Amino acid sequence: MKQLITILFLTFSSISFSCIGKTKIDELVDQVESKVIDWRRHFHQFPELSNREFKTAEKVAAHLKSLGLEVETGVAHTGVVAILKGGLPGKTIALRADMDALPVTERVDLPFASKVKTTYAGQEVGVMHACGHDAHTAILMGVAEVLVQVKNEIPGTVKFIFQPAEEGAPEGEEGGAELMVKQGVLKSPDVDAIFGLHISSQIQVGMIGYRPGGLMASVDDFRIKIKGKQTHGSAPWNGVDPIVISAQIINSLQTIVSRQLQLTKQAAVVTIGSIHGGVRSNIIPEEVEMIGTIRALDKDMRQQIHKKIRNIATGIAESMGAEAVVEIPMSTSYPITYNTPKLVQQMLPTMQRQAGENKVIIMDAITGAEDFAFFAEEIPGFYFFLGGRSESISAKDAPPHHTPDFKIDESGMKLGVKTLANMALDYLSN
Repeated sequence: MKQLITILFLTFSSISFSCIGKTKIDELVDQVESKVIDWRRHFHQFPELSNREFKTAEKVAAHLKSLGLEVETGVAHTGVVAILKGGLPGKTIALRADMDALPVTERVDLPFASKVKTTYAGQEVGVMHACGHDAHTAILMGVAEVLVQVKNEIPGTVKFIFQPAEEGAPEGEEGGAELMVKQGVLKSPDVDAIFGLHISSQIQVGMIGYRPGGLMASVDDFRIKIKGKQTHGSAPWNGVDPIVISAQIINSLQTIVSRQLQLTKQAAVVTIGSIHGGVRSNIIPEEVEMIGTIRALDKDMRQQIHKKIRNIATGIAESMGAEAVVEIPMSTSYPITYNTPKLVQQMLPTMQRQAGENKVIIMDAITGAEDFAFFAEEIPGFYFFLGGRSESISAKDAPPHHTPDFKIDESGMKLGVKTLANMALDYLSN
């Protein structure tokens, strides 16, 4: 009898929430929209780099505390975590936003454009939210404010995760989602599922892009050092030229994807982004260093690429009398961002209800990477893309992410607040 009463109570609670709580959400989102835009503009004007999000975290924490939430700061250096306990028993869901900016000098003509400068990798650089993390942070602050107002009707717990260093921790430091997981952010209480979003300058406002399974690629950076023998540039036969050897290696690396992987299965990329060696025109240097990035959407292909890079670099160098030292990863290594298919299917009606069925589209996988992947490796996860491109701009003319001209249409953020809030409620209610 006791068990029956509990089932009836939970069933009634779920029905009650469906009838009462959800009718309030649109109204609450309307009320918070202007705040979300103001928060986003503040963060945009005052961006901070990875593991240095001190003022950003301070503002986020102050807002969450004002809502009466349990707030923990200093997680993974500058992360902020807040817990909202619903009025009814149930599961625990996590919602995540990233807070860090990039070493990019802004060119967008906005009254709240960033004028911030700092030192990065020994150089003075501008700092800009050139990937939309300012919008993500503001959206999740809005979601927290909305859900607090219906907390008595929530069957379960919501954990808000404001994450630093998604773009990668500074050299020699740990950070980001990987460190948060290591520090137990998905525990106490144990999280059953996690959701996150990324605003996109390529997807039109009002639309949502999603994909079950592998959505974004793994990433591994790498370094190859070619050690030759220095000599005068006029007599190369007296030395071992690491520059010529590097050229051979670079050309051969491009055959890994084009000739050695089954590309009908998944996409992959091997890119050399920097090469350096020598100081004068008439000196063959002793050493050349190159660095690059590996992207893969399949775990086995990822491992194949690692092995083939090592074999190609060391084999070519040895055949020409030099030595190759290969380091994979060099500093950054994120797994594939994988959306749990069952969770995606469960949440699809929620997205369609918020945006409209014809505005929720399955998108192609992306060879960019996202450290939300560390969360989704531990528990079921769902990461989706939110439209941020103005209808007046075509996709081909929209400035891409990580560029000085990146911009978003702020009217798209309202849908982000609605969707994340309703995802949390629907998941917990079911």
